[in-house]
Amino acid sequence: MNQNENSSRRDFLTHSGVALTGVSALGAASVMSPSGVFAAENKNSARLKVGLIGCGGRGTGAAINALQADRDTELFALADAFEDRLKGSLAGLKRKGNLANQITVTPETSFVGFDAYKKVIDCCDVVLLCTPPHFRPQHLRAAVEAGKHIFCEKPIAVDAPGVRSVIDSAQLARKKGICLVSGFCYRYDQAKRETIRRIHDGAIGDIVAIQICYNTGSLWYRPAKPEASDMEKQMRNWYYYTWLSGDHIVEQHVHNFDKTAWVLNGEMPIAATGTGGREVRTDKKFGNIFDHHAVAFEYKNGMRLFSYCRQQPGCTSDVSDHILGSKGRAELMSHRIIGPNNWEFQGEAPDMYQVEHNELFKSIRAGKTFNDGESAAFSTMMAIMGRMATYTGKRVTWEQAFHSKEILGPSNYEWGALPEVKIAIPGVTKLI
Repeated sequence: MNQNENSSRRDFLTHSGVALTGVSALGAASVMSPSGVFAAENKNSARLKVGLIGCGGRGTGAAINALQADRDTELFALADAFEDRLKGSLAGLKRKGNLANQITVTPETSFVGFDAYKKVIDCCDVVLLCTPPHFRPQHLRAAVEAGKHIFCEKPIAVDAPGVRSVIDSAQLARKKGICLVSGFCYRYDQAKRETIRRIHDGAIGDIVAIQICYNTGSLWYRPAKPEASDMEKQMRNWYYYTWLSGDHIVEQHVHNFDKTAWVLNGEMPIAATGTGGREVRTDKKFGNIFDHHAVAFEYKNGMRLFSYCRQQPGCTSDVSDHILGSKGRAELMSHRIIGPNNWEFQGEAPDMYQVEHNELFKSIRAGKTFNDGESAAFSTMMAIMGRMATYTGKRVTWEQAFHSKEILGPSNYEWGALPEVKIAIPGVTKLI
């Protein structure tokens, strides 16, 4: 990594990875200016049009959170690759009686297909990017260029070129005064904020090692019609295809990597070595992702991060983050400090999914940029680096991973045939 990249990483990931900067007042000819920032006299009263891109369960939940965060908003447009998913999401949202007067979606503002995202971006003020992760860099770039405020689900990419694209988009958003909030929801959890603040204040001394786990059971599967094309089958079951999800080390375990980056003030590992494979996901219907990964990450100061994730039925579940220090340890998921400075979070924390939207819309109304795009990009890159290590069976350096030229996915999107799905073989699969 060159000096500029190191500087960017450290500057933007310090503390919570969020920067607040002033936004200049703009003309009042329209509610939203071309740069996506409110005109000064309208920013506190304008009714915002919200568009949802990706109408799955997480996207539908994000739409609810957005509408609850600011009652002077309306869900104006929807986009999805599949009409049935869009209609199902809209029906579910309309059943939320307390939000009924905020849902103004019509057939004319319901868009289906691979290009549907463009139409939502064109007609809305705030967009929620909740498609499968593969599409995130492309959709984020379009939203930033159009000057729209953004909620962007995690992870933000599935490959290194996608990560680099997101970094560029996040920096452009900052220049344009656009608010960009990522879906790394644990950063918006009050209990974890309090715990990590104490770690940063020295409650456990110097950090000597970290162990993170995301071990769960099996997930959903959606049978496709026999006549469905390869593209439809894979899109319907996007989680099981590395080009769409990044594998579960990227799609799910990335939360733990983000918490690690937060604890370490944005410090990234210098290398990773791992192992992984498919023991229970042997059926062809499960695409090409692994069902377990274990990775050891090396840091410049000699510290080690030990990462484990598994999606196998009938096994013990464990979602945890253990921060081991020279004067004690911290348990992030139970919000405890153990050692000379014993402490445990007391009380109830607000719903972190809601808080991230509350803070997004509060920043929009205040005319201040709120942007955690870079921290989201580097956390995602950690997960991709881990996948590279498990897929290849090789020691992978940060330099190799970050500058990888491997682009996952087809060169164009259409409902047709796709190349044969290839499963990585450690020791055989090459690092590109």
